[in-house]
Amino acid sequence: MADIHLKRKHGLGLKKARAAAQKVADDLSSEYGMASEWDGNVLRFSRSGVQGELAVTKDEVRLDARLGLLLSAFKPKIEEHVNENFDRYFV
Repeated sequence: MADIHLKRKHGLGLKKARAAAQKVADDLSSEYGMASEWDGNVLRFSRSGVQGELAVTKDEVRLDARLGLLLSAFKPKIEEHVNENFDRYFV
């Protein structure tokens, strides 16, 4: 198994950061078939082989995910894709 931990500062405020997190989740859902749901300011997501959460505050976003054995081989590609989404939505 492999873990992904990403943290990024932003200047969006909480409401816009939640909207941006939802866009990231929507992108991940369309590309990887992940289901997600909000629990307060934490967006929990999962699918076969991966589970995690995307937590937002007024000035920071944090992603913590655990990849199963098969997806662990794709960790660098997944991290790259998530970083691209963070660059796009959390500016």
